[in-house]
Amino acid sequence: MIDILLSLLILTGAIFTFIGSLGLARLRDFYTRLHGPTKATTLGVGCLLIASALFFSVRDEGVSLHEVLVTLFLFITAPVSAHLLAKAALHLKLRSLTPTLKEGDDTPAHL
Repeated sequence: MIDILLSLLILTGAIFTFIGSLGLARLRDFYTRLHGPTKATTLGVGCLLIASALFFSVRDEGVSLHEVLVTLFLFITAPVSAHLLAKAALHLKLRSLTPTLKEGDDTPAHL
């Protein structure tokens, strides 16, 4: 039973990590590229670390806290670093390639 759960976690983690990496490589501008590593890849690595923690907790006679700490650190630092990168891009007035709406207007316009 634990083997099936570990397999599902590893497969889910690999899929999320691949989708996040693919998004980083394929999306058009800086702002949309932030979503790949901060959303999907974080969930993917989190699933892989949880699978590792479960495996080593079941195999040994104790709870494996190393992976839990790494997961916690990852979930805290990824959004903060993405926020700081986005703020730096806004400060440098980096333009987005996606159309946005002007205030009070219904037609998309580029910033």
